[in-house]
Amino acid sequence: MIVTAMPAPAGAQQATPTLAQAVDAAWARSARSAEAAGQARRAVAERSAASALLAAPPALEIGVLGNRQQSHESSRETELGIALPLWLPGQRSARIGAAEAGNAVAAEASAAGRLRLAGLVREAAWEIDLRRAELAAAEARNAGLDALTRDVSRRVDAGDLAPADLLAVDAERLAATAALTQAQLDLHAARVRWTALTGLTEAPLPQVPDAAAPAVTNDEHPELRLAALAIELARKRLEFVRASNRDAPVLSTRVRQEVSRGPEPNTHGIGLALRIPLGTAARNEPMLAAALADLELAQAREQELRRQLEADQLAAHAAVDAARRQLADQDRRARLLRERLRLIEKSFQAGETSLPETLRALTAAAEADASLLRQHAALGRAAARLEQTLGIAP
Repeated sequence: MIVTAMPAPAGAQQATPTLAQAVDAAWARSARSAEAAGQARRAVAERSAASALLAAPPALEIGVLGNRQQSHESSRETELGIALPLWLPGQRSARIGAAEAGNAVAAEASAAGRLRLAGLVREAAWEIDLRRAELAAAEARNAGLDALTRDVSRRVDAGDLAPADLLAVDAERLAATAALTQAQLDLHAARVRWTALTGLTEAPLPQVPDAAAPAVTNDEHPELRLAALAIELARKRLEFVRASNRDAPVLSTRVRQEVSRGPEPNTHGIGLALRIPLGTAARNEPMLAAALADLELAQAREQELRRQLEADQLAAHAAVDAARRQLADQDRRARLLRERLRLIEKSFQAGETSLPETLRALTAAAEADASLLRQHAALGRAAARLEQTLGIAP
């Protein structure tokens, strides 16, 4: 049974998208997009908190004290105050710097996440192109065997060939039909994966670039820009930790009222208090060590990523060069085998070449054509992977 994709409902067919449009569609439905939006919201909230006038929310203090001295005399003392946590010198500006660095990281994380997703979309698009090539080759082989089967059947009926020759051709045709069915299944599965990734029913026809990928410095790569911003964020957080070498001082304003039921008059008072915590090594050293470790880790990751990208780019350049040479070789081989098949078919029709030799020539030519189509897709995939390693988005 031949499996084909179900047609889209009337009015629901989609135009063939570009690769950039497919990336946009995949990004809109991906978890990475939601994660990037959440990071941006957190960065805005952190910037807002860093811009506040107080280092922490204020606190309301209420106290009531009753005092009974004798059976006929008593007093009640009420105290109302508000505690205002204050910024340490340089602490607020350090936190604002860390918040702005976090905002830059969130923005670049979106670009880097989109580039990673673009790599998946590119791979899916070229997978469909490869499966299309496999299907085209299988269809061409079936068409060639169908024509040969009709010719052999006619010559068997005329007594020019033995019935066993027709059986041999039928067996080859059935094998080719099975390969065609498998190619249709593979293409259908690739399309299903494409739809799951992008939400689109149609896939673009990716093009193999004629020229080499443009030169791009590594510092322009979104992943490296993100790593550099992560280092800056870790450095700003370290500055904030150093500026926060003790807990925030607290300024308290209090209003006190004492009501007496005896001969003593009522009293009122207003007061200020300043609490200044002291920083100790037991408090500061663990936080400072953690901030330094984060900075060193960010720097190490940036260096590791840079080395990995350089290696990937060298390998991708080599893969593109090799794929171009292999495509030229496969093209020449396919042309030679097609010409050979044409000559052998003429010889077979003239009765000068046996059927097995003709079948071998047909199979060799069909396999060469299939290899040529596969190599064309392989070159396109190699070029797409090179652009991916260079940080070039569709």
